[in-house]
Amino acid sequence: MRRVRARRRVAAVAVGVTTLANVALMSPALSGSAVAAPVPSAQGVKAVPAIAGDQSKSAATALLTTEQCRAQWKISCYTPNQYQQAYNLNPLYRAGVTGKGRTIVIVDSFGSPTIQHDLDVYSSRFGMKSTHVDVVKWGNVPRFDPADPSQLGWAGETTLDVEMAHAVAPDAHIVLVESGANQNGDGTTGLREMMDAEKSLIDRGVGDVISQSFGATENTFPGFRNGDFSSIENLRYAFKDAAEHKVTVLAASGDGGATNTTADGNRTYPYRVNAWPSSDPLAVSVGGTRLHLDAKGDRIAPDSVFNDEGASGGGPSHVFARPSYQTGVEQVVGDHRGTPDVSMSAALKGGAWVYSSYDPKRVGWNVFVGTSEASPLFAGIVALADQVAGHRLGDIHQALYALSAQPSRDPSTGIVDVKDGTNNSFAGVTGYTAAKGYDMATGVGTIDAARFVPALAKQG
Repeated sequence: MRRVRARRRVAAVAVGVTTLANVALMSPALSGSAVAAPVPSAQGVKAVPAIAGDQSKSAATALLTTEQCRAQWKISCYTPNQYQQAYNLNPLYRAGVTGKGRTIVIVDSFGSPTIQHDLDVYSSRFGMKSTHVDVVKWGNVPRFDPADPSQLGWAGETTLDVEMAHAVAPDAHIVLVESGANQNGDGTTGLREMMDAEKSLIDRGVGDVISQSFGATENTFPGFRNGDFSSIENLRYAFKDAAEHKVTVLAASGDGGATNTTADGNRTYPYRVNAWPSSDPLAVSVGGTRLHLDAKGDRIAPDSVFNDEGASGGGPSHVFARPSYQTGVEQVVGDHRGTPDVSMSAALKGGAWVYSSYDPKRVGWNVFVGTSEASPLFAGIVALADQVAGHRLGDIHQALYALSAQPSRDPSTGIVDVKDGTNNSFAGVTGYTAAKGYDMATGVGTIDAARFVPALAKQG
């Protein structure tokens, strides 16, 4: 297969996922909004799904090996089996820790009409048993139209989210919330509808961990320029409810490095910004790393910062003050909440194979990347830890930072520092360097699941 030049298109807010297709790329873009009057409205804030693009026709019916991806596309492509080896998950599986009895909630607009079939095919190909996906339709979800680019984008995001969560926690139950509001056009209504859906499930006792791959630059919310953050504050009700019910909330940190796109989606801020909900102190912000693996999934080099066609989102919030759990990293984050908290695989040069059939013209295998890959991967980790603990762990921030603070990064904590000196600079905006200890490129680092899962369960 000939390698086609990668092209990059930016939509609204760079958060979440990119996809390799004909090695054509689209940077993720998501957004949010606020509540209705008298609170300032974020109706002008746009949002689109965190993934889009076309599928590689040559790879549509057969997977390429990692070496073939490197030779033909100049990137590495990884299977869930490689991720399971890289994150040391197999010892947990042998001990019966598979996410059994726990529930992962994934929230997306529109969803995918073929999600169960696609997960079944994905699972079978990699020797995993599948799981039933409960689909909850929230609002007026339109009939799927494969000619609608927005619906195609969200279907791809949905497929990535579900398959990545399942890759880590194969026995966890998955609940997929399909919102009827299109984040690209509904502004305030769209994001509020997602928050309403999350709160409804939480109140009904559904879900142990929620994975979110959407967000908007804080600066784009009404009132921000005047220091009025009520348009963001009044969207936090679902997260507060989650904290009360011991539900863990995750959010992708973004693919724009230390910056992000403006409200119109056509430009990038020429200075450092952050995005909500990743910046919310009640959400665990999941950043991105680049894995360097061989065919078996063993590391051939330490993890580095995701920084190729996008970069791991991170930096200080301009809305939220530093939470108590980040007191120990005050010298890094300053007086404001810093992101990310932890990181998982997200780089283009180490993307994940995903199977989809929602587009009848492009059925088969594709490679997806970005922090919208990282968030559902970590959702699976939380589900495993919930199983070991025998209960929901809820907001894991205190436990995460307490483990990270142990002397000399005790290997038994399972936290693996990312400190190779790579950075998340992006679009001309200088980012942050992966250094010893906490940094705003990868957070506390990444994880060795066989050690981290029991340590988190105990600490939590």
